[in-house]
Amino acid sequence: MRRNEANTKRTYALLLLALSFVALTAAGARAQTRQQFTLAIDATEVPRKLFHARETIPVPGGATTLVYPKWIPGEHGPTGPVTDLVGLHFTAAGKPVTWRRDGADMYAFHLDVPPGAREIEATFDFLSATSANGFTSAASATPHLAIVTWNQLVLYPQGANPDELSYRASLTLPAGWKYGTALPVARGGARDRVEFSPVSLTTLIDSPVLAGEYFRAIPIDQAHNAVELDIAADSAAALEAPPEFVAHMRQLVAETDALFGARHYENYHFLLTLSDHVAHFGLEHHQSNDSRIPERSLVDKSVGDAALSVLPHEFTHSWNGKYRRPAGLATPDYQQPMLGELLWVYEGLTEYLGDVLTARSGLWTPEQYRDNLAEVAAGLDHRPGRGWRPLVDTTVAAQLLYNASGQWSAYRRGVDFYDEGELIWLDADTLIRERTNGQKSLDDFCKLFHGAPSTPPTVKPYTFDDVVNTLNQVTPYDWRGFLNARLLTTDPRAPLGGITRGGWTLTYNDTPNAVVANGEAVGGGLEAGYSLGLRIDKEGTIADVIPGMPAYAAGLGPNMKIVAVNERGYSSAGLRDAVTAAKADPRARIDLLVNNEDTFKTYSLNYHGGWLDPHLERASGAADTLGQIISAHAP
Repeated sequence: MRRNEANTKRTYALLLLALSFVALTAAGARAQTRQQFTLAIDATEVPRKLFHARETIPVPGGATTLVYPKWIPGEHGPTGPVTDLVGLHFTAAGKPVTWRRDGADMYAFHLDVPPGAREIEATFDFLSATSANGFTSAASATPHLAIVTWNQLVLYPQGANPDELSYRASLTLPAGWKYGTALPVARGGARDRVEFSPVSLTTLIDSPVLAGEYFRAIPIDQAHNAVELDIAADSAAALEAPPEFVAHMRQLVAETDALFGARHYENYHFLLTLSDHVAHFGLEHHQSNDSRIPERSLVDKSVGDAALSVLPHEFTHSWNGKYRRPAGLATPDYQQPMLGELLWVYEGLTEYLGDVLTARSGLWTPEQYRDNLAEVAAGLDHRPGRGWRPLVDTTVAAQLLYNASGQWSAYRRGVDFYDEGELIWLDADTLIRERTNGQKSLDDFCKLFHGAPSTPPTVKPYTFDDVVNTLNQVTPYDWRGFLNARLLTTDPRAPLGGITRGGWTLTYNDTPNAVVANGEAVGGGLEAGYSLGLRIDKEGTIADVIPGMPAYAAGLGPNMKIVAVNERGYSSAGLRDAVTAAKADPRARIDLLVNNEDTFKTYSLNYHGGWLDPHLERASGAADTLGQIISAHAP
């Protein structure tokens, strides 16, 4: 009521002041009682994939259990690479302390600490992987660069709250290397040694370091919450970021400000690794992201077009995933299992917003955005696994599906909550716009759910009910029914309502889809999923076969290698030509000679539909709502 507004504001201000005083007092008390740890990492041998760690750990005397981080935030599974922890030794007052691994929990180590000892020292090495398959536990170092991931290099007391453990970390790098990180730096020392200010174990693990011989730091936003782009590459030439890329990155920051209306970081670092010898993925953190893409992504447009959308995606996670996090993923430490049922929000909404921001920032053109959306929609529309497995089961089983084989993936389903989540949130966005005559959109949901007030890094957990209630604040509707219909039911066809309500339709023709073509150019494979029902790698080996399509009907399966097409040696161009010829002549054959584990057989495909790629086509007479969604929203 207006007449009571002034008194209400005054009372509220006094209450906030009192609460702030209490919070600061409590924080100070916690800081004084935090256990103090030191962690010294020697990374001078990373060119040969070795890290050396020395950690001092305060402990009471007697039986003590230390643990190695198991459930890694953002990886949604028990992915801590404990098998690469080697050379483990403990001492107390200079004397050896024996240890044994727990018989059931492979991540726990039991020690008998001598009475009176106040701390122990642990020394160990970490074997940085050489294989590029996987997440952070895959290849992370080359002779010219390294990503220091702290959860791989630390032990901590079982049952301890990571927020209450204070770590003073230091890092020694190869001579002349530079680095970037969101960690506060106390001082740089001799012999390329960096000392970081004390932080909680939570903050330490949430703050990787990117270092390299070829390194460049580019200021993106110089506001109070500064944003920086830190790039390490395997060559000096790869660092030559074109001015338009930097301009797009600055626009990206402006677009997130417009979308969310708040920042939940004190400073932010895009940690961008450019290498063909590390795993390619992105991992989110509160104040940084660890994004690893091919070496020439900044200097070769076709490579960059296929790779750079990872940056908006991981940046979006600072709001959606790190600040607002599903309650089942907001675990008290790194040993408790995570419950991923709401990953369709954590990752699906991020996939939607990340791609929209890629277009709004200019990193993608509208045509590229549409081609990407068409490929996402077509991929789901050719995924018969949707007929038996509801989307919610892909979220619950995410810890299994992330590591599942790619073979028969169309039938099995994988972590589809990324792509299908994108379609669900597009559906919600267009529905909000339709119901409010364009007055509101999903941007309003983001401001309510992820926005003001701005905060330092913090976690605000949410439930399914919180999502439904916030959508209802934007516009009343049966959002619970809307979401449950898409999460809990099965349907072999993809949910395309957002595309059609957005003014477009999904079509197929022989015009190349630019996103598909870039993926083929970078990866060297062939996407024949929408014509033959085949996905083929650069060696000619069948990566996947889609049930219900011609290749499946002919008897082909994953891991078979195509040796010849119509009696000529296999090439992707030759297969395309055969498909085109079969469309023109109903008598033409598509015969594939296949090597199946040293057994050779010819398979004949009965297909005359021509080569097909997915596209979005404007619906006659419909408003281009999709175009409105991806247009720039910030000055």
